[in-house]
Amino acid sequence: MSTGLSTGLRITAFTAVLAATFGTAYGVGRVVDPVVADAPPVSHERHPGEPPADPGGDGGHPGGHEGEPAGGLGISEGGYTLDLATPRVTAGQRTELRFTVRDDDGRAVTAYQREHDKELHLIVASRDLATYRHLHPTRAADGSWTTPVDLPEAGGYRVFADFTPAKKGAGNLTLGADLAAGGAYRPALLPEPNTTASADGYRVALTGTLNPGRAGELRLSVSRGGRPVTDLQPYLGAYGHLVALRSGDLAYLHVHPNGEPGDGSTKPGPDISFTATAPSTGTYRLFLDFRHEGKVHTAAFTVKAGSVPAGRETAPGHTDGHAH
Repeated sequence: MSTGLSTGLRITAFTAVLAATFGTAYGVGRVVDPVVADAPPVSHERHPGEPPADPGGDGGHPGGHEGEPAGGLGISEGGYTLDLATPRVTAGQRTELRFTVRDDDGRAVTAYQREHDKELHLIVASRDLATYRHLHPTRAADGSWTTPVDLPEAGGYRVFADFTPAKKGAGNLTLGADLAAGGAYRPALLPEPNTTASADGYRVALTGTLNPGRAGELRLSVSRGGRPVTDLQPYLGAYGHLVALRSGDLAYLHVHPNGEPGDGSTKPGPDISFTATAPSTGTYRLFLDFRHEGKVHTAAFTVKAGSVPAGRETAPGHTDGHAH
């Protein structure tokens, strides 16, 4: 998925899961019916350098609907490799996470296109999707990246680097690598499908549809104290930033808002509109970041795309915080 803001969505292929747990308690709202198609599909433009959808792809799920390939499933793609120098950390301890993006010759990449106000976006998510972090690493002159991280629970995590090299003709990439947090491991169950979520006193309502293989609109409306929030502040070049992860393999979908601040038509709330395409049927976890009164908040949702077999994916769960 590309990180550049524009009308529409890019889904970049990831082999691993976005593993991240929120640092502060961002509670999932009450359990309600899963999101269903209540609006006609919204078309979206393909970003420069983005490959067309694989007409025969199923997103990694046998029998799944056709759609664009999921992202972040591989450590190498398009001639670039994510070299994670810190593959192990200790749960509950602040650690300096270090990594480098290398080209086919093993050289560190030192030039990137800026997208969403950053050269590179780093997501860390736990395999059980209970923990989510959107981090902002710092790049040194030699091309190495560092960022502090504090993961609250032991277990397996997935690190996703979302970037576009400055090299002519290079497209947006999302590379994924596994990260282990040592300690006593206690997996969490995936929260039940919900269309409302609470985040630090804010209420976020989700409407729309996440369709396998075709675009649909997702609309999120932010309120506080029963009143719509109409003065959202830009965060990473938009009024909202949405990341979706597929339960089971943590395939990564980076969704982009329809419109941007200052375009003459996009209002600063309460509604934030996105266009998204699921690569397959399945259950997805959606994380919305938004800024208000100088602080970034995260609301989390569980959504089903298409039909999925009955199972444990609808058990209650939780989300923790957001690190910046």
